[in-house]
Amino acid sequence: MFSAPHFPPGSRVVAAMSGGVDSSVAAWMLRESGFEVLGLFMRNGVKVDQAEAHKKSCCSLTDARDARMVSAFLGLPFQAVDLSGEFGGLIEHFISEYQRGRTPNPCAICNRDLKMGRLLDFADDLGAVAVATGHYARLEVLDGRVHLSRGVDTHKDQSYQLFSVPEPQLARTLFPLGHLQKPKVREMASQAGLRTSHKADSQEVCFVPSNDYRELLAERGVALHPGSIVDSQGKKVGTHEGTEHFTVGQRRGLRVASGRPLYVLELLPEEGLVIIGDREECKATTMIVDDLNWIGIDPEAEFEVLVQHRYHCTPAPAIVRVDGNRASVEFKQPEMSVTPGQGAAFYWGDRLLGGGWIESTTRLGIPDSRPTTGAALGTGDPESSGSQG
Repeated sequence: MFSAPHFPPGSRVVAAMSGGVDSSVAAWMLRESGFEVLGLFMRNGVKVDQAEAHKKSCCSLTDARDARMVSAFLGLPFQAVDLSGEFGGLIEHFISEYQRGRTPNPCAICNRDLKMGRLLDFADDLGAVAVATGHYARLEVLDGRVHLSRGVDTHKDQSYQLFSVPEPQLARTLFPLGHLQKPKVREMASQAGLRTSHKADSQEVCFVPSNDYRELLAERGVALHPGSIVDSQGKKVGTHEGTEHFTVGQRRGLRVASGRPLYVLELLPEEGLVIIGDREECKATTMIVDDLNWIGIDPEAEFEVLVQHRYHCTPAPAIVRVDGNRASVEFKQPEMSVTPGQGAAFYWGDRLLGGGWIESTTRLGIPDSRPTTGAALGTGDPESSGSQG
């Protein structure tokens, strides 16, 4: 049913149990394939009321119960581990990124530092050789190097969110669902009698159960940066309550009258400025990517790839020029809504080569865009929604 040739039959494996259908089926597949499986649930310390728990949240008390009951049904040892401290740091970073005018990507950080980081520490303590998750991605180890590819289900592929996970951690990770379509996974869950077979998919940002990050900012009493909305020529066209309420590429909710669609081009929190322009002005020609991570390759100084610069976007052809731990990326054609703070994942076809964090961009509307620095955390498609996806 599922095999990992680099691990011998009967190997002990920790299954990250979220209480959802994907992780439930992953654990069941591993058990059926002869692995010794231990279930672990990550407690994030975020309180979610019962009403919100039904709105595609995860890591709630309901999810913990479902994870425990699925494990019991499968006869697996189970533990709930307290990672509230780690999640607290993740949330603070999430907030600080918005305060700096960036759009964070917490899922990529969580994958790197928690699911394939802290859970590997627990795996070591339990004598397990690997951690398994319900991600839709394919992984194999060839000649001692990890080859990571997109999941077969293109609608559910989650390889993008793995770009920052170091290769040694991936080498100890299993993705049983990578070769499956989501409808097949639900069918398998139903046939196996798993209680999560019809459970709704969880949202991407588990500590924002309302799916509106602005509510989190308000709850935490975050100091906002109010000011002016200006066009690319510096003309004031409106006011706003805080740059934190916007993301680069955002189209909706600008509250500026115009006969053409307008988008956020850049955010300057210290000056309280939200710079907007038309679609062409929002397109980026280049970007600087920092904190590079490579998976299965030793990159050349210059090469051509497909670059995916947010979770839901079509990869774009580009030339990557590597300089130490950072790279300049030149798009073959100007690309829409390239957002500082998001991840840039590099692909050859379906194979993920790694990537880094978008530090700054050069846009058609703002050729001399001032760079921002730092790593990032959040997901979302700012062009379509203007909020976390």
